[in-house]
Amino acid sequence: MPRVVVIGSINTDMTVRVPRLPAPGRTVLGGEFASTPGGKGANQAMAALRAGATVRLIAAVGDDALGRASIARYRDQGLEVEHIRVVPAVASGVALIYVADDGENMIAVAPGANASLSPQDIADLPDRVLSSDGVLLVSLEIPLETARAAMIRGRNAGMTVILNPAPVAAARVAETSALLELADFATPNRDEARALVGLAEGALLDPREVADRLLAQGPRGVVVTLGSQGCLVAEPGACRRLKAVKVPVVDTVGAGDAYTGALSVAIAEGKSLVDAAIWASQAASLAVTRPGAQAALPIRSEIDRLAEQCDELLVHNDVK
Repeated sequence: MPRVVVIGSINTDMTVRVPRLPAPGRTVLGGEFASTPGGKGANQAMAALRAGATVRLIAAVGDDALGRASIARYRDQGLEVEHIRVVPAVASGVALIYVADDGENMIAVAPGANASLSPQDIADLPDRVLSSDGVLLVSLEIPLETARAAMIRGRNAGMTVILNPAPVAAARVAETSALLELADFATPNRDEARALVGLAEGALLDPREVADRLLAQGPRGVVVTLGSQGCLVAEPGACRRLKAVKVPVVDTVGAGDAYTGALSVAIAEGKSLVDAAIWASQAASLAVTRPGAQAALPIRSEIDRLAEQCDELLVHNDVK
């Protein structure tokens, strides 16, 4: 069975569904409220678990009801949680989410204990946790210094290191970009890709130029996720655009995490980056047809079934 180690955040998502996203200074009366498990680290860990991997989650929660409930939930669902640290006198992470009727979303995160996960926590991990027979998946709702320490240790142990560079903090773009040199593969979305190569928000994105500039920073492969437009898969000498499966969109929250978690499993199984990206696209397509983040994550049989039905729709187009 493929093995994935995820180092990242654990949050509780508090979601309000609204007819449209609120403009600054405006109030929008919404419909339903839900409190659900979330955080990029936990979402990606659960995505990888449901996609068929053995998954260990390394994270931090507060010594509060939300934190204790998170550890119990993930243990019960099958994640290896013995290295989730409980931080006293600190609140667990929380994300406040608006989801509009068209599926678009707006998110604000209070990191809480996630900000307490430290390089020392990484140094204290037993050698058996970060060993060469697996994939290390790191995202950035934790301190950059901790992400860097984890990637260095994983790389030194011979693991395949995947960086999901999200979110990219405007004040620390250069430090985030520097993490690319430690990654085997990186999975930014289009906005993160713009930021990592120094383009302004909303600037036109030349796919081949952005891919080449990201690859020049160190990884041997980059996948730029493009939402309903599919994804861009770049490796030295090759840049391909993969189409997305057309599906009815209910909720895009967590789609990127579904994609990255599934991609990590496919890479751990030895698939090529292009084949892994195709399979991960199926997982993300299924996730957006359901509400919520973790609740929407598909299981392996669903991903395989959609892949069998729709693989011909994912045409490999060389990007000139």
